[in-house]
Amino acid sequence: VQLQASGGGLVQAGGSLRLSCAASGRTFSRYMMGWFRQAPGKEREFVAAMPWSGGSTYYADSVKGRFTISSDNAKNTVYLQMNRLKPEDTAVYYCAAGATMRATQTHEYDYWGQGTLVTVSS
Repeated sequence: VQLQASGGGLVQAGGSLRLSCAASGRTFSRYMMGWFRQAPGKEREFVAAMPWSGGSTYYADSVKGRFTISSDNAKNTVYLQMNRLKPEDTAVYYCAAGATMRATQTHEYDYWGQGTLVTVSS
């Protein structure tokens, strides 16, 4: 099982980035796909999640209305569209897959990607 996150980079405050998470190695149709982030010196925190096959989406309050999670099953890819970025969004972003529906906690996810760095300058 492999989750490959990409799309991070340096962006000015107010800008946008789209992260991608390419999944391979197994069928994720019954899995929850999540995005988490970890800023320097802080614990990894939940950002967004959705069932791989679609349906309800879940967001942390800090990103609600700015970030959108989506999936393209044909491409085996999950996306995180990030708009109106703020300096406090700076972190390494990780994608994850877990068998627990509506999961928002790190321990509920079984598979993790390697992370992609997002830096938002003020």
